[in-house]
Amino acid sequence: MAKTQTKLNLKMTEDEYMNRSESYDGICLACGHIHMGGHEPDARGYECENCGANRVYGIEELMLMGEIEIVSEDEYDLEDEF
Repeated sequence: MAKTQTKLNLKMTEDEYMNRSESYDGICLACGHIHMGGHEPDARGYECENCGANRVYGIEELMLMGEIEIVSEDEYDLEDEF
């Protein structure tokens, strides 16, 4: 049986992306938990401390996978209102 992958639709500004990349953050594709620091930019399949899934990826890897969309400050602010 194939594992279903949920797309989180991660959106962030260019500044947020750069800050997360420089901080070596990772994001779990299973639960969306943001891991602050300690993840190489190309990290793949690290264990999530929140849900236990091996679905934590580095920020730059997520960008290459098409999981992150860079949006303008205006678009980002509009999405926060909903």
